Amino acid sequence: MATMSPRRFLPSALKSTPYYVLSGALAIVFLFPLAWAAFASVSGTPGSTQVTGFGPGNYQTLFAWNNGLPTYFFNTVILSCATVVFTLAVSLLGGYAFAKFDFPFRNTIFMATLAILMVPVATMLIPLFVLLKFLGIQDSILGLALVMAMFQLPFATFMIRVSMEAVPKELEEAAQVDGAGTFQVFRRILLPNVRPGIVTVALFAFLAAWNDFITPLILIGTSSKEPLALAMTTMREQSIGVIDYGSLEAGVVVMALPCLILFFALQGQYVRGFMSGAIKG
Repeated sequence: MATMSPRRFLPSALKSTPYYVLSGALAIVFLFPLAWAAFASVSGTPGSTQVTGFGPGNYQTLFAWNNGLPTYFFNTVILSCATVVFTLAVSLLGGYAFAKFDFPFRNTIFMATLAILMVPVATMLIPLFVLLKFLGIQDSILGLALVMAMFQLPFATFMIRVSMEAVPKELEEAAQVDGAGTFQVFRRILLPNVRPGIVTVALFAFLAAWNDFITPLILIGTSSKEPLALAMTTMREQSIGVIDYGSLEAGVVVMALPCLILFFALQGQYVRGFMSGAIKG
């Protein structure tokens, strides 16, 4: 059996060494803050409930603080899931229309939709606060989810349009020849083929709603309705300037773990979603 000579193997190994060294260094840089937060969340910190030693004391303080960690965690889960549902419901229909239908000023409307990305979020919060108050859904998870979904729609519509344009037209034409209507083509042909794009949009919407702080700060006024990111900031602002860093680090770990689990579970679909429009069939 033929074997690779050391002379041929050595240059190949030397060429790949910088890649692995750089990748390893970047992994350490990005993972170190999270690892440090996990370590600090179980270690003793002056001024915190757990002053010395290692243990779950910081997590116990976090669990029982104010309205309780389960309340804030539940609010965040409901907010994030509702944001994903609203974002997908509108962006799927909008992306389908932009990708497959020809109507007047289609590209102009699409560019105007993307132009929303250039508007700073903070400048829209006060008008949105007034609008939600007029509609009677201000200071509610529903109103906050609608606003968060609105912020995600430009990117989501763009991603869905690109994904649907990458689906070969022959598949749609074959389904129409078999008697499928517009909705059936959308449900049975397009949706299964743009699943990576859907997962990418859902992941972005979930992470944005899960980690956002400024929007709940303006639109939520009741403590029991606060999401976890806002509750952590409120916990930081304790009396006499004393900050319980141990419990805050525990909150960082609690907030980061669902995001990490979700990303690693869907990373394959996530990568394919970004590649879906690179090469059109």
